[in-house]
Amino acid sequence: MKKTTIPSLACIILLLSAISCVSPKKYRELQITSRQNMMDRDEFKAENIRLQMLNRELDNNASALENEIKEMKYRLSTAESERNRAREDLSIVESRLNDMQNAHQDLIRGNVNETKKLLAELISTQENLRQKENILRELETSLDLKKISLDELTYELEKRNARMAELEKILDAQKKLVQDLKGKVSEALLGFENNGLSIAARDGKVYVSLDEKLLFRSASWDIDANGRKALRNLAEVLERNPGIQITIEGHTDNVPYNPGNSQLKDNWDLSVKRATTVVRVLLEGSRIRPERLTAAGKGEYAPLDLNNTPEARQKNRRTEIILTPDLTELYKLINKY
Repeated sequence: MKKTTIPSLACIILLLSAISCVSPKKYRELQITSRQNMMDRDEFKAENIRLQMLNRELDNNASALENEIKEMKYRLSTAESERNRAREDLSIVESRLNDMQNAHQDLIRGNVNETKKLLAELISTQENLRQKENILRELETSLDLKKISLDELTYELEKRNARMAELEKILDAQKKLVQDLKGKVSEALLGFENNGLSIAARDGKVYVSLDEKLLFRSASWDIDANGRKALRNLAEVLERNPGIQITIEGHTDNVPYNPGNSQLKDNWDLSVKRATTVVRVLLEGSRIRPERLTAAGKGEYAPLDLNNTPEARQKNRRTEIILTPDLTELYKLINKY
């Protein structure tokens, strides 16, 4: 028993020593990073599922059109067969009519009763011939209509296939644009990630989330030097990408804002004030066109964590900068059809 107990105690002591080397702050940062990575993974999965559903819907539409074309080709083949049979019947009737006309000429000088009988049969055959001709004309008209319908279905299928290919091309281009933008932003803010700043791509946009501690003091909307540096680095990327629309959202926790004699009334005012402050810092000394920016205050009503704990409230106090690529071409294609 002693031989097995001593090594076990040593292992436990070593494990406790290793754990004690990780500070609580570092451990929380690792937890936040892990949760962010999981959120990014789930968002990519959701985007992938959405694109797969769109692609599956287009595939189903194309398959339905192909089935309609097969059915129309079958009907066209059937109509052509009926027309050919009608032509054969018509040829037989015409041959019989000629024979009867020749026989009538031979018998014209013979028995009168036989002549009347042949004349009646001749009239009946002529009527039958007219009916066959009418049927043939109807079949040919129907055949022409079926050919027109088949051509229209084929053209519609080609249009849908072209639309699908063009849509996939634009979606791939938009996805690459978002990933490239995320990479540029990550490179510009390399020193700030995991230090109160996170970057994620979802729903065709890039989200830059900045913790309150990176930009503002508690209950304040003045940005410190470190926060200004991060925003200036981001502004340089935005200057080089003029097609990106920029939305700044201010978020607070659910603790009532009560600064005494402040010009602000509540968390709504504070979140809006922080958003407009970020807008002004991004515009200072930059060539970013003001019409590209939108400032919005969400107050306490879009929390990341619903738990009523200090950690959850700290996570909810943030500023989000949402970068939206130009989707004009994609919307034009969608509206075109």
